[in-house]
Amino acid sequence: MSTNRVFCTIIPPHILDTLSRHSDELVSGRARRTRERDSLERTRRRLNTVAGARILARPEAAEDGKPHRTIYDAKKRETLPGTKVRGEGQEPGQDASVNRAYAGLGATFDLFLKVYGRDSIDGSGLPLDATVHYGVEYDNAFWNGEQMVFGDGNGEVFLDFTIPVDVIGHELTHGVTQYTANLEYYGQSGALNESLSDVFGSLIKQHTKGETAAEADWLVGAGLLAPRVTGKALRSMKEPGTAYDDDVLGKDPQPGSMDDYVDTRQDNGGVHINSGIPNRAFYLAATALGGHAWEKAGQVWYDVLTGGDLKADAEFADFARLTLKAAATRFGEGAEAQAVEKAWQEVGVLSREA
Repeated sequence: MSTNRVFCTIIPPHILDTLSRHSDELVSGRARRTRERDSLERTRRRLNTVAGARILARPEAAEDGKPHRTIYDAKKRETLPGTKVRGEGQEPGQDASVNRAYAGLGATFDLFLKVYGRDSIDGSGLPLDATVHYGVEYDNAFWNGEQMVFGDGNGEVFLDFTIPVDVIGHELTHGVTQYTANLEYYGQSGALNESLSDVFGSLIKQHTKGETAAEADWLVGAGLLAPRVTGKALRSMKEPGTAYDDDVLGKDPQPGSMDDYVDTRQDNGGVHINSGIPNRAFYLAATALGGHAWEKAGQVWYDVLTGGDLKADAEFADFARLTLKAAATRFGEGAEAQAVEKAWQEVGVLSREA
């Protein structure tokens, strides 16, 4: 299948734009430099897609159902992948960023394999590569269609991007989407792309911690914001629009229902903003069903993502209807299907008569 290898960053453009307009040159200058690097990487991604992306060969030593992780150190340069510093099975070293990246790749691999029977993000044992210490005070992390890349943050607004395991899971899930539904990265299909990464990033964190839906914080990127920032995380799936409200970072703009849908051409049609709507639908379904969110709600969302019926240009309502069908197919016309339907109704994607 031909894949649309989009360039996806964890920090949305609207946040970097806000920071780039700040009166403090240290804040605005860092944000502008990050935006410039993102634009360069996005251009590289586009050119590589046209030329033909590098094929990641599966190492001969790799086993079915086992991760094959390689961590590289960019040493504050912007050349990828950098110097190899840890391979699969090697013991932790002194660099905490390397160790966290290695563990996060493993946590992502474990959820998809142990819960959904998926061997790596492509389903065929794809090697998982990551680069840490990318650039100087680079304020982002991204999946470029082939590997993960982490900046160190500037310490003033953002900390090291390897800290939240759900950030790692979020970015790698873009790879899963790339190899399955291949959702277009614009408008509602792009917001679904982002939401699916938030959903499975959150499930990876919950799976790692053994949390139930009721115990989870439903925050994406908790621990990433520096102490000076007034906020909890990058996004809240439980209460979109409440993750941060800061004089430097601005206010979280995510809506939690279609009543507040943001019609914009920025950020690829608001992919990081309107993703709050399907995010909240998943939270509502998962908490209504209780227990571990990856077992029922997560299974339904995974079935839709990988089932082959989700079109690349799908809108929220298309995805919602497929989740109803998937819930009924897997669990029958019972509590699961009812919880999923009610969740989409509550966020205004489906009508009460749907």
